Amino acid sequence: MTFATTTMNGAREPVPESLQTLAEYLELSLDKAASVVMMRHTNAVCTVYLGDPSGPLEEMKRAGTIAIPLANEMLELTSSGLNQMPIGGQAYRFVRTFTQVEDTAAVIFSTT
Repeated sequence: MTFATTTMNGAREPVPESLQTLAEYLELSLDKAASVVMMRHTNAVCTVYLGDPSGPLEEMKRAGTIAIPLANEMLELTSSGLNQMPIGGQAYRFVRTFTQVEDTAAVIFSTT
């Protein structure tokens, strides 16, 4: 089990799977100098891309899929705008925004 950093009372809290997944994609985005773009194409999963959401979908790299419940929890545990949070002992800074890629709504996670 992955743990978050120590809380104020000294306890270590488990990191939800959704934040572990987000951290993995944020690491990929840092390696590729690209944004994480999450788009719901079906009722079951969101497709995750790395790239520039202002360009055509074909120019983004498909990075994987996330089950809808996991994607929803990811959105519940983060906020629109600037986020700073420790995930598994690593500090992450990112901005969560919304846009449209072609005709599909997209959530963008951009590291800062």
